[in-house]
Amino acid sequence: MPIEILMPALSPTMEDGTLAKWLVKEGDAIAPGDVIAEIETDKATMEVEAVEEGTLAKILVGEGTEHVAVNKPIAVLLEEGEGDDALAGFEAGSGPPPAPTSPAAEAAPAVAKGSTPPPVETPAAAPKSNGQAGRIFASPLAKRIAGDNQIDLAQIAGTGPHGRIVKRDIEKALKDGVAPSAPATTPSAPSGQVMPAAGSSATVSAMADDAILALYDEGSYEIIPHDNMRRIIAERLTVAKSTIPHFYLSVDCTLDALLSARKRLNDMSPSEGPSAFKISVNDMIIKALAMALQKVPAANATWTEQGVLRHRSSDVGVAVAIDGGLFTPVIRHAEVKSLSEISNEMKDLAGRARNRRLAPHEYQGGTTSISNLGMMGIKNFDAVINPPHSSILAVGAGERRPVIHGDEIMIATQMSCTLSCDHRVIDGALGAELLDAFRGFIEEPVTMLV
Repeated sequence: MPIEILMPALSPTMEDGTLAKWLVKEGDAIAPGDVIAEIETDKATMEVEAVEEGTLAKILVGEGTEHVAVNKPIAVLLEEGEGDDALAGFEAGSGPPPAPTSPAAEAAPAVAKGSTPPPVETPAAAPKSNGQAGRIFASPLAKRIAGDNQIDLAQIAGTGPHGRIVKRDIEKALKDGVAPSAPATTPSAPSGQVMPAAGSSATVSAMADDAILALYDEGSYEIIPHDNMRRIIAERLTVAKSTIPHFYLSVDCTLDALLSARKRLNDMSPSEGPSAFKISVNDMIIKALAMALQKVPAANATWTEQGVLRHRSSDVGVAVAIDGGLFTPVIRHAEVKSLSEISNEMKDLAGRARNRRLAPHEYQGGTTSISNLGMMGIKNFDAVINPPHSSILAVGAGERRPVIHGDEIMIATQMSCTLSCDHRVIDGALGAELLDAFRGFIEEPVTMLV
């Protein structure tokens, strides 16, 4: 019997993804463990392995298809001894399961046979409406243009991947003429379509876009669509700033002792081999923050509605910039790892983050995070907390500054650090205690080794 290969859930929160690339073709023999495709999520590109043995009979979802729902069939596998005749009458990849069998429902596949099936099958009596049986699939731009022109999306047949309504479908409808949507004062909406309430964020966003576009001459700009990563980052940061009560604490740390210790440690490293290492200032910052969280355990916490989660280990996320966004891979149990272990692990995670090859468990969770812009010459800045963390440390550049020691002015290398705190978990005094502990480890690095 043919076996369906389903779109995998690559993380607990994944709802859909983009099928970026097929690494096999129809007719290829596949064994369990073979890498067959690459899937893009909002955060990473990950390889998918086969779990069954057989021959790839049919690819149902083409390369580059976006928003492929989790558990949707993407290909069909034939078992040993089965031929193409086993596919006769076998339906897969045509969208959600059909409604209970009826003569009308049985007739619908015959009408659509040979054409690209829409994501939701529609009753034969209304072949143009892709929303009568459920959710309407349309791109954000198509929805906005349709809303601006009062076009009923349920009356439009999409020509995008799997029947998705795209911009060209709306433009064709405007040219050919189509029934308008219900007036704005009418509370009802096309079946399967959720219309934003007046004053909702969706309505405000559309109005803001129109107002912004009106400020610029047509043809003087281009619209670059948001990719999944940028959209998710925008959503998470908006939630973070609007729901987490941020406050900020800053300190200047003297780095001279740390820089001297780092040089001595790196000089001790073998020039090559598995035990070789090259410790960076950032590696020592990770260790210092992890140790500070152990010294001030009340700050090593996460807010939930059920209660505060007090974490036992210091799992420190580190922001890594990539094209179009960033990752925050997590160094777990950083308080018990040596500086060389942290250094080697961070290099591996950062390298795979830039290639979007991190597994979800490598960038999810954590108790706090670090954003270091010092290497870019930034003196100081305030960072936005990355949920579910309750803090984030913004690290500026180390620079030579005049400082006062007693009655003398001396030159020292100083680094400005700003801690963003979630006031629901970390009060001012607690945040100050955490920063003081962090500064102590930075200025006396030998204490990190005790």
